Amino acid sequence: MEYNDAIDYINGTSWMGKTPGLGRITQLLHTLGDPQDKLRFVHIAGTNGKGSCAAMLASVLKAAGYKTGLFTSPYLHRFNERMRINGLEIDDAGLAALVERIKPAADAMDDHSSEFELTTAAAMLYFAETDCGAVVLETGLGGRFDATNVIKAPECCVITNIGLDHTGVLGSTVEEIAGEKAGIIKDGCPCVLYCQSENVMDVIRRACRERKAPLTITQPAALTPGFDSTDGQSFTYKGEEYALPLLGRAQLYNAAACIETVGLLNNRGFSIDSLALEAGLYAVEWPARFEILTDEPYFVLDAAHNPQGIQTTAENLKSYFPHQRRVILMGVMADKNWREMADIMAAVGDEFITVSPQSSRALPAGELAEYIESLGKPVRVSDSVEDGVRMALSMGDDSTMVCAVGSIYMAGDIRGCFGLGGKSI
Repeated sequence: MEYNDAIDYINGTSWMGKTPGLGRITQLLHTLGDPQDKLRFVHIAGTNGKGSCAAMLASVLKAAGYKTGLFTSPYLHRFNERMRINGLEIDDAGLAALVERIKPAADAMDDHSSEFELTTAAAMLYFAETDCGAVVLETGLGGRFDATNVIKAPECCVITNIGLDHTGVLGSTVEEIAGEKAGIIKDGCPCVLYCQSENVMDVIRRACRERKAPLTITQPAALTPGFDSTDGQSFTYKGEEYALPLLGRAQLYNAAACIETVGLLNNRGFSIDSLALEAGLYAVEWPARFEILTDEPYFVLDAAHNPQGIQTTAENLKSYFPHQRRVILMGVMADKNWREMADIMAAVGDEFITVSPQSSRALPAGELAEYIESLGKPVRVSDSVEDGVRMALSMGDDSTMVCAVGSIYMAGDIRGCFGLGGKSI
Protein backbone atom coordinates (compact mmCIF):
# COMPACT_ATOMS: atom_id res chain seq x y z
CA MET A 1 0.00 0.00 0.00
CA GLU A 2 1.29 3.46 -0.92
CA TYR A 3 1.06 6.45 1.41
CA ASN A 4 -1.70 8.20 -0.55
CA ASP A 5 -3.72 4.97 -0.62
CA ALA A 6 -3.40 4.73 3.16
CA ILE A 7 -4.60 8.30 3.69
CA ASP A 8 -7.50 7.77 1.26
CA TYR A 9 -8.52 4.62 3.11
CA ILE A 10 -8.49 6.31 6.51
CA ASN A 11 -10.33 9.37 5.22
CA GLY A 12 -12.86 7.21 3.43
CA THR A 13 -14.71 6.55 6.66
CA SER A 14 -16.32 8.99 9.04
CA TRP A 15 -17.51 9.01 12.61
CA MET A 16 -20.76 10.58 11.46
CA GLY A 17 -23.63 8.14 11.81
CA LYS A 18 -21.61 5.77 13.98
CA THR A 19 -23.16 4.64 17.24
CA PRO A 20 -21.01 6.00 20.10
CA GLY A 21 -19.12 3.31 21.94
CA LEU A 22 -15.83 1.49 22.36
CA GLY A 23 -16.93 -1.78 20.80
CA ARG A 24 -15.40 -1.17 17.36
CA ILE A 25 -12.00 0.01 18.57
CA THR A 26 -11.88 -2.78 21.17
CA GLN A 27 -12.58 -5.41 18.51
CA LEU A 28 -10.11 -3.92 16.04
CA LEU A 29 -7.25 -3.67 18.52
CA HIS A 30 -7.92 -7.16 19.86
CA THR A 31 -7.61 -8.53 16.33
CA LEU A 32 -4.28 -6.68 16.08
CA GLY A 33 -2.98 -8.20 19.32
CA ASP A 34 -4.01 -5.49 21.81
CA PRO A 35 -0.88 -3.36 21.36
CA GLN A 36 -2.26 -0.75 23.78
CA ASP A 37 -1.78 -3.17 26.66
CA LYS A 38 2.01 -2.97 26.19
CA LEU A 39 2.18 0.78 26.78
CA ARG A 40 2.19 3.26 29.67
CA PHE A 41 -0.06 6.26 29.08
CA VAL A 42 -0.86 9.74 30.25
CA HIS A 43 -4.43 10.31 29.02
CA ILE A 44 -5.60 13.90 28.45
CA ALA A 45 -9.09 15.29 27.86
CA GLY A 46 -10.54 18.80 27.93
CA THR A 47 -12.07 21.51 25.77
CA ASN A 48 -9.15 23.94 25.62
CA GLY A 49 -5.50 23.46 26.46
CA LYS A 50 -5.35 19.67 26.15
CA GLY A 51 -3.04 19.79 23.13
CA SER A 52 -0.73 22.31 24.78
CA CYS A 53 -0.60 20.27 27.97
CA ALA A 54 0.07 17.11 25.95
CA ALA A 55 2.93 18.79 24.10
CA MET A 56 4.43 19.98 27.39
CA LEU A 57 4.29 16.53 28.96
CA ALA A 58 5.78 14.88 25.88
CA SER A 59 8.62 17.42 25.87
CA VAL A 60 9.32 16.83 29.56
CA LEU A 61 9.28 13.03 29.21
CA LYS A 62 11.66 13.28 26.26
CA ALA A 63 13.98 15.54 28.28
CA ALA A 64 13.93 12.92 31.04
CA GLY A 65 15.23 10.31 28.60
CA TYR A 66 12.02 8.45 27.79
CA LYS A 67 11.20 7.40 24.26
CA THR A 68 7.91 9.26 24.15
CA GLY A 69 4.95 8.83 21.84
CA LEU A 70 2.54 11.72 21.32
CA PHE A 71 -0.90 11.23 19.79
CA THR A 72 -2.88 14.38 18.97
CA SER A 73 -5.57 15.63 16.62
CA PRO A 74 -6.31 17.26 14.31
CA TYR A 75 -3.21 18.16 12.29
CA LEU A 76 -2.02 21.45 10.79
CA HIS A 77 -0.13 20.41 7.65
CA ARG A 78 0.14 16.62 7.31
CA PHE A 79 -1.75 13.66 8.70
CA ASN A 80 1.53 12.22 10.01
CA GLU A 81 1.69 14.93 12.69
CA ARG A 82 -0.93 13.03 14.65
CA MET A 83 1.55 10.40 15.84
CA ARG A 84 5.08 11.37 16.83
CA ILE A 85 7.96 9.87 18.76
CA ASN A 86 10.29 12.29 20.53
CA GLY A 87 8.90 15.09 18.40
CA LEU A 88 9.38 13.37 15.02
CA GLU A 89 6.25 12.46 13.06
CA ILE A 90 5.82 9.00 11.58
CA ASP A 91 7.26 8.67 8.07
CA ASP A 92 5.09 7.98 5.02
CA ALA A 93 6.26 4.41 4.49
CA GLY A 94 5.75 3.52 8.13
CA LEU A 95 2.21 4.86 8.15
CA ALA A 96 1.33 3.09 4.91
CA ALA A 97 2.65 -0.22 6.29
CA LEU A 98 0.55 0.14 9.44
CA VAL A 99 -2.64 0.89 7.52
CA GLU A 100 -2.01 -2.04 5.19
CA ARG A 101 -1.98 -4.32 8.24
CA ILE A 102 -5.05 -2.71 9.80
CA LYS A 103 -7.20 -2.70 6.67
CA PRO A 104 -8.07 -6.45 6.56
CA ALA A 105 -9.06 -6.45 10.23
CA ALA A 106 -11.22 -3.34 9.82
CA ASP A 107 -12.84 -4.53 6.59
CA ALA A 108 -13.81 -7.82 8.22
CA MET A 109 -15.85 -6.05 10.91
CA ASP A 110 -19.63 -5.97 10.60
CA ASP A 111 -19.58 -2.38 11.88
CA HIS A 112 -16.59 -0.76 10.17
CA SER A 113 -14.23 1.39 12.21
CA SER A 114 -14.39 5.17 11.87
CA GLU A 115 -11.56 7.40 10.66
CA PHE A 116 -10.51 8.25 14.22
CA GLU A 117 -10.67 4.61 15.31
CA LEU A 118 -8.42 3.59 12.42
CA THR A 119 -6.00 6.37 13.30
CA THR A 120 -6.00 5.41 16.96
CA ALA A 121 -5.30 1.78 16.08
CA ALA A 122 -2.38 2.80 13.87
CA ALA A 123 -0.92 4.92 16.66
CA MET A 124 -1.21 2.10 19.20
CA LEU A 125 0.59 -0.30 16.86
CA TYR A 126 3.25 2.28 16.06
CA PHE A 127 4.04 3.16 19.66
CA ALA A 128 4.00 -0.45 20.87
CA GLU A 129 6.21 -1.81 18.08
CA THR A 130 8.78 0.97 18.51
CA ASP A 131 8.99 0.29 22.26
CA CYS A 132 7.89 3.67 23.53
CA GLY A 133 8.52 4.03 27.23
CA ALA A 134 5.66 6.50 27.63
CA VAL A 135 2.77 7.71 25.48
CA VAL A 136 0.93 11.00 25.90
CA LEU A 137 -2.54 10.35 24.54
CA GLU A 138 -4.91 13.20 23.69
CA THR A 139 -8.59 12.42 23.27
CA GLY A 140 -10.19 13.36 19.98
CA LEU A 141 -13.70 14.24 21.11
CA GLY A 142 -15.14 14.00 24.61
CA GLY A 143 -13.74 11.16 26.65
CA ARG A 144 -16.18 8.46 27.66
CA PHE A 145 -16.73 7.09 24.15
CA ASP A 146 -13.57 8.46 22.58
CA ALA A 147 -11.56 5.75 20.84
CA THR A 148 -8.51 6.54 22.98
CA ASN A 149 -10.51 5.46 26.04
CA VAL A 150 -10.01 1.86 24.96
CA ILE A 151 -6.88 1.79 27.13
CA LYS A 152 -6.78 0.29 30.58
CA ALA A 153 -5.96 2.54 33.54
CA PRO A 154 -3.22 5.00 32.49
CA GLU A 155 -0.43 6.12 34.78
CA CYS A 156 -2.32 9.38 35.16
CA CYS A 157 -5.23 11.14 33.47
CA VAL A 158 -5.41 14.90 33.01
CA ILE A 159 -8.50 17.04 32.47
CA THR A 160 -7.84 20.56 31.22
CA ASN A 161 -10.17 23.55 30.93
CA ILE A 162 -13.75 22.64 29.99
CA GLY A 163 -16.13 24.86 28.05
CA LEU A 164 -19.01 24.68 25.60
CA ASP A 165 -17.93 22.99 22.37
CA HIS A 166 -19.28 20.08 20.32
CA THR A 167 -22.56 20.60 22.17
CA GLY A 168 -24.48 18.55 19.62
CA VAL A 169 -22.46 15.50 20.66
CA LEU A 170 -21.28 16.07 24.23
CA GLY A 171 -24.13 17.99 25.86
CA SER A 172 -25.56 21.48 26.10
CA THR A 173 -24.08 22.46 29.49
CA VAL A 174 -20.53 22.52 30.83
CA GLU A 175 -21.60 20.03 33.49
CA GLU A 176 -22.77 17.55 30.86
CA ILE A 177 -19.57 18.03 28.89
CA ALA A 178 -17.50 17.60 32.05
CA GLY A 179 -19.29 14.32 32.65
CA GLU A 180 -18.23 13.10 29.22
CA LYS A 181 -14.62 14.20 29.78
CA ALA A 182 -14.65 12.48 33.18
CA GLY A 183 -15.21 9.22 31.34
CA ILE A 184 -11.43 8.81 31.00
CA ILE A 185 -11.05 8.47 34.79
CA LYS A 186 -10.41 4.82 35.62
CA ASP A 187 -10.69 2.97 38.93
CA GLY A 188 -7.80 3.95 41.18
CA CYS A 189 -6.13 6.04 38.48
CA PRO A 190 -4.60 9.36 39.64
CA CYS A 191 -6.23 12.39 38.02
CA VAL A 192 -4.96 15.94 37.57
CA LEU A 193 -7.57 18.64 37.06
CA TYR A 194 -7.04 22.18 35.76
CA CYS A 195 -8.56 24.46 38.39
CA GLN A 196 -11.73 26.06 36.98
CA SER A 197 -15.37 26.75 37.85
CA GLU A 198 -16.71 24.93 40.91
CA ASN A 199 -19.64 23.39 39.04
CA VAL A 200 -17.26 21.73 36.58
CA MET A 201 -14.85 20.64 39.30
CA ASP A 202 -17.69 19.15 41.32
CA VAL A 203 -18.48 16.82 38.39
CA ILE A 204 -14.87 15.64 38.28
CA ARG A 205 -14.65 15.32 42.06
CA ARG A 206 -17.75 13.14 42.06
CA ALA A 207 -16.37 10.90 39.30
CA CYS A 208 -13.09 10.50 41.17
CA ARG A 209 -14.88 9.58 44.39
CA GLU A 210 -16.99 6.98 42.60
CA ARG A 211 -13.90 5.40 41.03
CA LYS A 212 -11.63 5.82 44.07
CA ALA A 213 -9.29 7.84 41.90
CA PRO A 214 -6.93 10.23 43.74
CA LEU A 215 -7.55 13.78 42.54
CA THR A 216 -5.02 16.61 42.32
CA ILE A 217 -6.30 20.07 41.40
CA THR A 218 -3.86 22.71 40.22
CA GLN A 219 -3.32 25.67 42.55
CA PRO A 220 -3.55 29.06 40.80
CA ALA A 221 -2.67 30.78 44.08
CA ALA A 222 0.70 29.00 44.00
CA LEU A 223 1.47 30.36 40.52
CA THR A 224 3.21 33.71 40.12
CA PRO A 225 3.78 35.09 36.60
CA GLY A 226 7.20 36.59 35.94
CA PHE A 227 8.78 37.89 32.76
CA ASP A 228 6.25 38.09 29.93
CA SER A 229 6.86 39.30 26.37
CA THR A 230 6.34 38.18 22.79
CA ASP A 231 9.55 36.14 23.18
CA GLY A 232 8.13 33.95 25.95
CA GLN A 233 7.33 34.04 29.64
CA SER A 234 8.52 32.83 33.01
CA PHE A 235 6.65 31.88 36.16
CA THR A 236 7.00 30.38 39.59
CA TYR A 237 4.86 27.45 40.71
CA LYS A 238 5.04 26.22 44.28
CA GLY A 239 8.31 28.06 44.72
CA GLU A 240 10.06 26.67 41.64
CA GLU A 241 10.93 28.84 38.63
CA TYR A 242 10.23 27.86 35.02
CA ALA A 243 10.39 29.42 31.54
CA LEU A 244 7.93 28.74 28.75
CA PRO A 245 8.07 29.75 25.06
CA LEU A 246 4.29 29.52 24.65
CA LEU A 247 2.43 32.80 25.13
CA GLY A 248 -0.61 33.69 27.20
CA ARG A 249 -1.59 33.38 30.85
CA ALA A 250 -3.66 30.24 30.12
CA GLN A 251 -0.47 28.41 29.13
CA LEU A 252 0.89 28.96 32.64
CA TYR A 253 -2.11 27.15 34.05
CA ASN A 254 -1.63 24.36 31.50
CA ALA A 255 2.00 24.17 32.65
CA ALA A 256 0.82 23.85 36.25
CA ALA A 257 -1.20 20.79 35.22
CA CYS A 258 1.91 19.40 33.54
CA ILE A 259 4.00 19.98 36.67
CA GLU A 260 1.43 18.28 38.91
CA THR A 261 1.29 15.33 36.49
CA VAL A 262 5.07 14.93 36.58
CA GLY A 263 4.91 14.63 40.36
CA LEU A 264 2.33 11.87 40.10
CA LEU A 265 4.32 10.07 37.40
CA ASN A 266 7.34 10.03 39.69
CA ASN A 267 5.14 8.43 42.34
CA ARG A 268 4.29 5.75 39.75
CA GLY A 269 7.90 4.79 39.13
CA PHE A 270 9.00 7.31 36.53
CA SER A 271 12.23 9.23 37.03
CA ILE A 272 11.77 12.86 35.96
CA ASP A 273 14.06 15.23 37.82
CA SER A 274 13.71 18.98 38.16
CA LEU A 275 16.22 19.67 35.39
CA ALA A 276 14.24 17.56 32.91
CA LEU A 277 11.03 19.31 33.95
CA GLU A 278 12.57 22.74 33.45
CA ALA A 279 14.24 21.78 30.17
CA GLY A 280 11.10 20.14 28.79
CA LEU A 281 8.92 23.16 29.47
CA TYR A 282 11.55 25.51 28.04
CA ALA A 283 11.82 23.46 24.82
CA VAL A 284 8.13 22.76 24.16
CA GLU A 285 6.78 23.52 20.70
CA TRP A 286 3.07 23.74 19.93
CA PRO A 287 2.34 25.81 16.82
CA ALA A 288 -0.80 27.83 16.05
CA ARG A 289 -1.46 28.65 19.70
CA PHE A 290 -1.00 32.41 19.81
CA GLU A 291 2.03 31.82 17.61
CA ILE A 292 3.90 34.85 16.27
CA LEU A 293 4.67 34.10 12.62
CA THR A 294 6.42 37.39 11.86
CA ASP A 295 7.08 40.68 13.61
CA GLU A 296 7.21 42.89 10.48
CA PRO A 297 4.34 43.53 11.04
CA TYR A 298 3.34 41.33 13.95
CA PHE A 299 1.21 38.48 12.60
CA VAL A 300 -0.26 36.17 15.23
CA LEU A 301 -1.95 32.84 14.52
CA ASP A 302 -4.29 31.33 17.09
CA ALA A 303 -6.28 28.17 16.43
CA ALA A 304 -8.96 29.07 19.00
CA HIS A 305 -12.30 27.85 17.66
CA ASN A 306 -14.85 28.17 20.47
CA PRO A 307 -15.97 31.10 22.65
CA GLN A 308 -13.84 30.10 25.62
CA GLY A 309 -10.74 29.84 23.47
CA ILE A 310 -11.55 33.05 21.59
CA GLN A 311 -11.91 34.90 24.91
CA THR A 312 -8.37 33.83 25.77
CA THR A 313 -7.17 35.10 22.39
CA ALA A 314 -8.84 38.46 23.02
CA GLU A 315 -7.21 38.75 26.44
CA ASN A 316 -3.81 37.92 24.94
CA LEU A 317 -4.24 40.61 22.29
CA LYS A 318 -4.94 43.20 24.94
CA SER A 319 -1.97 42.04 26.98
CA TYR A 320 0.68 41.72 24.27
CA PHE A 321 -0.51 44.39 21.85
CA PRO A 322 -2.21 47.04 23.99
CA HIS A 323 -1.51 50.01 21.72
CA GLN A 324 -1.53 48.57 18.20
CA ARG A 325 -4.34 48.79 15.71
CA ARG A 326 -5.60 45.22 15.38
CA VAL A 327 -6.60 43.64 12.08
CA ILE A 328 -8.47 40.36 12.60
CA LEU A 329 -8.33 37.69 9.90
CA MET A 330 -11.22 35.39 10.79
CA GLY A 331 -12.71 32.18 9.45
CA VAL A 332 -15.06 29.83 11.29
CA MET A 333 -17.02 26.61 11.05
CA ALA A 334 -20.76 27.01 10.58
CA ASP A 335 -21.51 24.48 13.34
CA LYS A 336 -19.61 26.46 15.98
CA ASN A 337 -21.01 29.27 18.11
CA TRP A 338 -19.50 31.70 15.64
CA ARG A 339 -21.68 34.69 16.48
CA GLU A 340 -20.45 34.72 20.08
CA MET A 341 -16.90 34.27 18.80
CA ALA A 342 -17.32 37.27 16.49
CA ASP A 343 -18.83 39.33 19.34
CA ILE A 344 -15.74 38.68 21.46
CA MET A 345 -13.30 39.56 18.68
CA ALA A 346 -15.27 42.67 17.73
CA ALA A 347 -14.55 44.04 21.19
CA VAL A 348 -10.77 43.95 20.53
CA GLY A 349 -10.48 44.16 16.74
CA ASP A 350 -10.37 47.41 14.76
CA GLU A 351 -10.83 45.97 11.28
CA PHE A 352 -11.72 42.54 9.93
CA ILE A 353 -10.97 40.33 6.95
CA THR A 354 -13.16 37.24 6.62
CA VAL A 355 -12.25 33.99 4.87
CA SER A 356 -13.75 30.54 4.42
CA PRO A 357 -11.50 27.77 5.78
CA GLN A 358 -11.05 24.74 3.52
CA SER A 359 -13.73 22.54 5.03
CA SER A 360 -17.22 21.44 4.03
CA ARG A 361 -18.33 22.74 7.43
CA ALA A 362 -16.95 26.25 6.86
CA LEU A 363 -19.21 29.28 7.17
CA PRO A 364 -19.13 31.37 3.97
CA ALA A 365 -16.87 34.38 4.42
CA GLY A 366 -19.63 36.69 3.21
CA GLU A 367 -22.06 35.55 5.89
CA LEU A 368 -19.48 36.09 8.62
CA ALA A 369 -18.70 39.52 7.15
CA GLU A 370 -22.36 40.56 7.21
CA TYR A 371 -22.60 39.72 10.90
CA ILE A 372 -19.36 41.52 11.81
CA GLU A 373 -20.50 44.56 9.82
CA SER A 374 -23.72 44.58 11.87
CA LEU A 375 -21.51 44.96 14.94
CA GLY A 376 -20.20 48.22 13.54
CA LYS A 377 -16.79 47.00 12.43
CA PRO A 378 -15.25 47.60 8.97
CA VAL A 379 -14.79 44.30 7.18
CA ARG A 380 -13.45 42.98 3.89
CA VAL A 381 -14.18 39.60 2.33
CA SER A 382 -11.34 37.55 0.86
CA ASP A 383 -11.66 34.83 -1.76
CA SER A 384 -9.18 32.51 -0.05
CA VAL A 385 -7.10 32.13 3.08
CA GLU A 386 -3.94 32.95 1.15
CA ASP A 387 -5.48 36.12 -0.32
CA GLY A 388 -6.67 37.06 3.16
CA VAL A 389 -3.11 36.79 4.49
CA ARG A 390 -1.81 38.97 1.63
CA MET A 391 -4.54 41.53 2.28
CA ALA A 392 -3.82 41.58 6.01
CA LEU A 393 -0.07 42.01 5.49
CA SER A 394 -0.67 44.89 3.10
CA MET A 395 -2.60 46.67 5.85
CA GLY A 396 0.16 46.26 8.43
CA ASP A 397 2.71 48.81 9.59
CA ASP A 398 4.57 49.67 12.80
CA SER A 399 1.32 50.61 14.52
CA THR A 400 -0.74 47.66 13.24
CA MET A 401 -0.74 43.95 14.03
CA VAL A 402 -2.70 41.05 12.52
CA CYS A 403 -4.34 38.15 14.34
CA ALA A 404 -5.68 35.16 12.43
CA VAL A 405 -8.24 33.24 14.46
CA GLY A 406 -11.40 31.13 14.36
CA SER A 407 -10.56 27.65 13.09
CA ILE A 408 -7.73 25.16 13.21
CA TYR A 409 -8.72 24.16 9.66
CA MET A 410 -7.09 27.28 8.25
CA ALA A 411 -4.04 27.27 10.53
CA GLY A 412 -1.93 25.05 8.27
CA ASP A 413 -2.67 27.19 5.21
CA ILE A 414 -1.74 30.35 7.11
CA ARG A 415 1.52 28.90 8.40
CA GLY A 416 2.28 27.78 4.86
CA CYS A 417 2.04 31.39 3.68
CA PHE A 418 5.08 32.08 5.88
CA GLY A 419 7.07 29.09 4.69
CA LEU A 420 6.19 26.98 7.73
CA GLY A 421 5.10 23.49 6.71
CA GLY A 422 4.25 24.62 3.20
CA LYS A 423 4.95 26.98 0.36
CA SER A 424 5.21 30.67 1.21
CA ILE A 425 3.29 33.38 -0.59
